[in-house]
Amino acid sequence: MTSIQILLLIAAYFGVLILISYFTGKDDSNDVFFKGKKQSPWYVVAFGMIGASLSGVTFISVPGLIAGQQFAYMQGVFGFFVGYLIVLLVLLPLYYRLNVTSIYQYLEQRFGTVSYKTGAFFFLLSRVTGAAFRLFLVALAMQYIVFEKLGVPFWITVVISIALIWLYTNRGGIKTIVWTDTLQTLAMLTSVIVAIFLIVNKLDWSITEVFSQASFKSKSQLFFFDDVNSSTYFWKYFIGGIFITIAMTGLDQDMMQKNLTCKNPEDAKKNMFSMSVLLVFVNVIFLSLGALLFIYSEQFGISIPEVEGKVRTDLLFPEIAMNQGLGLGLQITFLIGLIAAAYSSADSALTSLTTSFSIDFLNIEKLPLAQQKPLRKKVHIGVSLLLIIVVVIFNELEGSVVNNLFKFATFTYGPLLGLFTFGILTKRSIKDNYAWIVGLASILITYFITELPANFPDSFIGKYAFHWEILPLNGLVTCLGLYLISAKAKPNTDL
Repeated sequence: MTSIQILLLIAAYFGVLILISYFTGKDDSNDVFFKGKKQSPWYVVAFGMIGASLSGVTFISVPGLIAGQQFAYMQGVFGFFVGYLIVLLVLLPLYYRLNVTSIYQYLEQRFGTVSYKTGAFFFLLSRVTGAAFRLFLVALAMQYIVFEKLGVPFWITVVISIALIWLYTNRGGIKTIVWTDTLQTLAMLTSVIVAIFLIVNKLDWSITEVFSQASFKSKSQLFFFDDVNSSTYFWKYFIGGIFITIAMTGLDQDMMQKNLTCKNPEDAKKNMFSMSVLLVFVNVIFLSLGALLFIYSEQFGISIPEVEGKVRTDLLFPEIAMNQGLGLGLQITFLIGLIAAAYSSADSALTSLTTSFSIDFLNIEKLPLAQQKPLRKKVHIGVSLLLIIVVVIFNELEGSVVNNLFKFATFTYGPLLGLFTFGILTKRSIKDNYAWIVGLASILITYFITELPANFPDSFIGKYAFHWEILPLNGLVTCLGLYLISAKAKPNTDL
């Protein structure tokens, strides 16, 4: 495809998104923007949340993980499933019972204002960086495919991407996103399935033969129990996956805001369970694609792409899809899938950040009605500008984006995990004014512990390599810190 054809395809796709936005955003009220008037069909939310959960990270970076760890990522996915069940059984009923717009309002009712602001701050920090990581990955792929050939600088690619997201989320908010995410999930899955079919056909295999091929088996080891010091060790991935889901879904305004648009708690539970089951199978498909991509590259002598002298396994999928003669059909579906992957998570992140900052820090619900909508729109623009800045900064990072994302998240979501865990599992009150100190200290202490193997190999940890289990460790440190500033129950601890 030529650069002009690619740009026309992008324009057409966004035309569809803006059309959806037009019909879903006719009611421009804050109730629609923040809650979708709680009228979303649960099955639509479930399907759309798959795309939001996967994002560009799964679409591009997860297949690239095959090079270093085969199917080890699935160990974390099994943990995700358990985590979703905990969210379904514990957190969803709590949020619906309290009838909150921002889930961090629970912390205000349970502990006080400082705890509330602390939780909301760590969400903002986590989601800004998480959304930026995802946007960076897809913007990088778009830069590699089309914009670099046109001489467009990377930062302009980022500005264009985020401006388009702002355009179709500005009015309808979460109501628009519930429906656009459905379209984008479909686009992503179609792209991956088409890619698998064409690669298998090029390798002269049948679909049923794939899993029995020796080259596929050599790249598809699933369980790793042999080395506790390895980052791929089963229990690290599995336990870390449980807590990552609890934190990055159950304690994340972005993901839970969609659940809270369902008509009632029962529909929200149906949505969460359906999504969790489908997500296991979808990740198997993505990892299978990753194995096939590396097999294909080895068989046909395709080099791993480099950008500015850095090897990017994340870009192997775009390289094969766009430049290795697999046909126009794959090029089109890949590009649509790529765009969908970028915006299925970025659009909801933009909306949830706007929601959280407006409610948690500006107390928008307490302002006169005439002031609420103009303020929300200003916040929406401000968050968009912030994302642009952070994405450009992340362009300087090295390594797999999925690893960078989860590593950062294990630190920033830790205080949130600790605050909610302490609030739900205990009846103790805390000295609210010290909550932010505990949150910050827990990150620093956890970071110090995780750096011991590299800097002090003779310490009690030895050569242990930390992975996703950093998150529950961080949450535990936070809980211990909260206990130190706690006292016996106050009347509001029945929440």
